Amino acid sequence: MTTIYFVRHCKPDGAVQDDRNRPLTQEGMEDSKKVLEVLKDKNVDVFISSPYKRSYDSIRATADFYKKQIITDERLRERKAGKSSNNHEMFKKRWADLSFAEADGECIGAVQKRNIEALNEILEKYENKTIVIGTHGTALSSIFNYYDNTFNGDSFMKIVDLMPYIVKMQFERKNNISKEDVFSIYKEYKEK
Repeated sequence: MTTIYFVRHCKPDGAVQDDRNRPLTQEGMEDSKKVLEVLKDKNVDVFISSPYKRSYDSIRATADFYKKQIITDERLRERKAGKSSNNHEMFKKRWADLSFAEADGECIGAVQKRNIEALNEILEKYENKTIVIGTHGTALSSIFNYYDNTFNGDSFMKIVDLMPYIVKMQFERKNNISKEDVFSIYKEYKEK
């Protein structure tokens, strides 16, 4: 059995416009220590992350504790935001039609396709290991939806403000056999 702890990043600094290099807030950095507290006894074998700074930094203290390098995978990045703003109405529109994308944006279906491709390779390469994956809200939600199509826009709205959010999923080969919420902190996040 392969165990994956998905860690949705801690609170980022919404004032920083560069999505890829958006850092955690000081509060987010403090919360990354809570991620370590939750994961320090899980015997983690491998750390993998989105290349985005906020995801990487959310699991860095834990990887350092285990004396492991963090492997980054471009496919695990967050959804490319388009010209529309992130608001509840737009979230619902994206989830109602996974192929919908605003101008210059990426649809949730495309996010799901690349995340599942990466995940399947991870499950193959690290079968029967314990893995931590640093991720994002939409990216993680697209994975949930892949294994459970009842996960929808309303489900996403319930987790949108959880930072960090840790979920344990277990797999037999590439088949998901369980999903368990492990830890979360509610942080209202608004881009500035």
